[in-house]
Amino acid sequence: MSSTASVPSSSTSASAACSTVHPLLHASTMAPTATLVALVAHARGVPSAARAVFAAQCEALAAHDSIIVVRTCHRVELYVALGGFRDGELPELPAGGLRLEDAAAASHLINVACGLQSAVLGEDQVLHQVRETLALRHESRPLDPVLDRLFQVALNAGRRAHGWFAGSRRSLGDVALDEIERAAGTLVDQPILIVGAGSMSRLTAQAAARRGARVTITNRTAQRAMDLAGNLGGTAVVGTSDGTLGPFAGAVVAVSASWSVHPSDAARLVERGTTVVDLSSPPALSVDLQTELGNRFISIDDLAWGPQVELPVQGRLERLVSESGGEYCRWLRARHFPPAIQAMTEAAEARRLSELAWLAHRIPNLSDHDRAMIEQMSHRLVAGILHAPKSALRLDESGTLSRAAWELFKL
Repeated sequence: MSSTASVPSSSTSASAACSTVHPLLHASTMAPTATLVALVAHARGVPSAARAVFAAQCEALAAHDSIIVVRTCHRVELYVALGGFRDGELPELPAGGLRLEDAAAASHLINVACGLQSAVLGEDQVLHQVRETLALRHESRPLDPVLDRLFQVALNAGRRAHGWFAGSRRSLGDVALDEIERAAGTLVDQPILIVGAGSMSRLTAQAAARRGARVTITNRTAQRAMDLAGNLGGTAVVGTSDGTLGPFAGAVVAVSASWSVHPSDAARLVERGTTVVDLSSPPALSVDLQTELGNRFISIDDLAWGPQVELPVQGRLERLVSESGGEYCRWLRARHFPPAIQAMTEAAEARRLSELAWLAHRIPNLSDHDRAMIEQMSHRLVAGILHAPKSALRLDESGTLSRAAWELFKL
């Protein structure tokens, strides 16, 4: 699990991202109709339960070559190459979701991979998840080149970006501990419960140990809890909750299913004023326990808004996003150029051959040498005339020259 966008709102996310992107990324530079679509359900606009429903609908379509799904704690994102999938077959975007096309969709994923759309700016958990999503997809089935190329460009940009972040990298677990520390005053020598033993639990436990807390790990698989606790000098509890959990200043829950809390343990959390941060999506705690904890229960959605900070390398990151987006869009546009160039070349060649046939009819007694010289001259003439138009088509950033070529040359 990990964090997500750190921008004013989901509706302005795309425009904010596109405003820093190379002109090549503006939608007008793409094909006349959408090539790429991203449906984004984000914690800032779509609650966890609705994201879970949307995720199930996306996964039901995920076997299609033209679809790939990215899912983290805060987001469910469906990327679609419309060349192989009809728009009308897409799942309905939940209220508060965002539909992005072409330039906006490309820049969005690149920003995500670079850590610029995270509650913890610069964290690398989402980059890992994007990488893992693509790797698993490659193992299971083919992926449309439009999507494959986009993810490769985004991952490459993400790797470069994260090399610029100096110092210890914070994770969403640090944000959870900040909430507990705010209530407890300090984490030094405070007992902290970590529920789960996955990657986010490990990051949270490590961060808690660095802050001087006394860490207890509980997990359904006892060995995993003992391994993690042993690495940190903490304590492991066999089983997730059996009524013997001690008092804790705070608890962080990061599991993929519901947390079955023994009634005695639940009562102790409530009575002791424990702050419980649930990093699971959907929440692992029952609605009843959430209600009993009141404002001491903090959900994953509550953490969706990270602190608005300016990164020291902000300018470099924006240029990286611009360059990476331009690279992808040039590749995408190039997929539309060859037909126009080829059609123009074929039309010119047909006209050349027609003129040679006319000349041979008018001057039938030409020597073989003269015929060869005329043939050579006609090739050079056509190549010279087409050189500038073909070069312009390859460099055309607006796509207007390609459309004009079809009309002017009657291709």
